[in-house]
Amino acid sequence: MDWKLEGSARKTDSRVLQEQEVILEDTGEDSISESFQLLQIDVECEHLEGETLPTGSAMWCSKNVQRKQRHWEKIVAAKKSKRKQEKERRKANRVENSGIPNHLLVVNLERVSMLLLSRLAGQIRRLYGSNKKADRPFWIYLTGFTTDSHLYEECLRMNDGFSSYLLDITEEDCFSLFPLETLVYLTPDSEHALEDVDLNKVYILGGLVDESIQKKVTFQKAQEHSVKTARLPIQEYMVRCQNRKNYHSEILAINQVFDILSAYFETQNWPEALKKGVSSRKGYVLQNSVE
Repeated sequence: MDWKLEGSARKTDSRVLQEQEVILEDTGEDSISESFQLLQIDVECEHLEGETLPTGSAMWCSKNVQRKQRHWEKIVAAKKSKRKQEKERRKANRVENSGIPNHLLVVNLERVSMLLLSRLAGQIRRLYGSNKKADRPFWIYLTGFTTDSHLYEECLRMNDGFSSYLLDITEEDCFSLFPLETLVYLTPDSEHALEDVDLNKVYILGGLVDESIQKKVTFQKAQEHSVKTARLPIQEYMVRCQNRKNYHSEILAINQVFDILSAYFETQNWPEALKKGVSSRKGYVLQNSVE
């Protein structure tokens, strides 16, 4: 009789553990402790409604469940603590990186095509990932970006932990956030090649993906606000290469532009930086790579 009761207790314990794992996946970390408490109440109610267990077996089941509850709580607490420490470490790096202030990089997300939200959300994820790895990261602003927009929902869906990204999100446009004389709008339609990355400037990227770009949209927006423009020095350091489609384009995704800026900031070498972001599929190669 005892072994049957013990088997029943273990079965109940196993079922409770499975329920704990499901709740860990379906709820936020802040509700973990509450979930454990509810589970414990459910187990006790099950004993009351089902067959009555002897005191010894019931106590064994309860202690085993509590032990596993404590084990899970320790795991969750350790993960939360580690993430908090990592956040603080990155914040400290951004604030004081050898005494050098962060560059400001703005991604302007106005007029985003509904058909290409997923692609832009992916570019934002890759840009953020590259910035996290950078020795001298930029501080990123996403402007013209509302938390009730379809793009925000897509970023939450595609980008794990997006709501905890270390960046600024604002509904305001970039032209009202910063002094106009500090802004440099990066656009392939500009007549001026970017010569250097200036600490005192705020660089703006238009949040458009390749297929959605209309000729001179970002350039005209900058002109409307009397803001300086610049293009990446692709023409100065790269040459067109032959390809089957005879395709040549200086239009890059926002994460590719960021990779170039970040690489130049660290190396002070435009050919090396351009190699990071301009693939041969764009129809350009470095001058010294042409035989």
